[in-house]
Amino acid sequence: MNEIRSEARLSMTEAIGIITGHGVGSGILAVPFLASRNSWQSFVLIIVLAYAINLLLHTMIAELSLNNGGAQFIKCFENELFKGKLKMIATWTAFALLGLSVIANVSSFITGSAAVFSSWFGLDERVGMLLYFVIAAAVVFFGMKLVGICEKYSVIAMVAVVAVLLIATLRAGTEPLPSKFIAASNVLALYSMISFALSAVMSVPQVVKGLNGDRKQITKAIAAGTGVNVSIIILITLMTLAGAGSSITENGALVDLSSRLGGWVSVVGYVFSLLALSTSFWANTLNMRDIISEQTGWNLRLCWLAASLPCLLIAVFRLQSFVGLARIAGVIQVLTGLGIILAYNRSRKRMGESLICGFWGTLPFQLLVIAGSLAATVGSVISVK
Repeated sequence: MNEIRSEARLSMTEAIGIITGHGVGSGILAVPFLASRNSWQSFVLIIVLAYAINLLLHTMIAELSLNNGGAQFIKCFENELFKGKLKMIATWTAFALLGLSVIANVSSFITGSAAVFSSWFGLDERVGMLLYFVIAAAVVFFGMKLVGICEKYSVIAMVAVVAVLLIATLRAGTEPLPSKFIAASNVLALYSMISFALSAVMSVPQVVKGLNGDRKQITKAIAAGTGVNVSIIILITLMTLAGAGSSITENGALVDLSSRLGGWVSVVGYVFSLLALSTSFWANTLNMRDIISEQTGWNLRLCWLAASLPCLLIAVFRLQSFVGLARIAGVIQVLTGLGIILAYNRSRKRMGESLICGFWGTLPFQLLVIAGSLAATVGSVISVK
């Protein structure tokens, strides 16, 4: 195992915050609609299955990164997966594709936050983008420790927001939970969205570095961070189903609750949306900063600029249809997931031992993770009945 080098050390709560903050986002607000098209029993089974498979995936990533000194995906691929004369070409191709995926995601966080500023404060869209970028990017500029602190308190704030909404929903009266099975395609679509909402794969190496390679601490942070994310999904889904009943639409959970509980929920929704988008912004740009640093050897300040500025330019100048970028990002994430498992398989054999996963990282569980990734991909493109 290579030596772990990190710019800062994270506390356990900061590490948990990074995992939760990366995962929580707009996907969570889309889960209630898909849950309404399934029985509540199916929802329970799917979220348990999705949590288990995502936990396997994240711990495999942690072990892969640990075996490579806390490295990010591209460096792990370079060390474990790419061989021969085409190694350099494959490495930089993977770097470019993953960079495109991150740029697509972060651009959406900027445009989404600008839309919140526009609706809430009446700001011009481009002014909102610039204002949000300056505030959010400044956190990453100061490094991993500040990101960990901000992630921790943002997650606490999001849990508080959900608690307020839950109390208001229960006081307003509840509707019966859906109990009818509609179609298998709906089950697959729900699994896909929950898997997406739980994914924090690129932030796992940050936790490995920030916790100094401590195997027990890393496992606890991943399990707890993903567990907090699961809890938020369950609470938002159940209170939306109970509060809005059959009136749930594809507009998002907070829109449906606002129509039922009153306009004040919109303000709460703005707060939740900004927090969710910001935690994802911080995690993605911090990860991309480190990937650029590992591949180029540039200093972290320059890598921070290279990771964040293109996202702002694409958002402000609308250089590309975001729908197109989002589709490309989805395909890239699937390919990355498959590459991770292949790299992990080789890394595990090279090390001759399993420092984190043990029995749970053997070939049957690797195949289970691949099957889950493919199922989530199919579920993301099929129609919901």
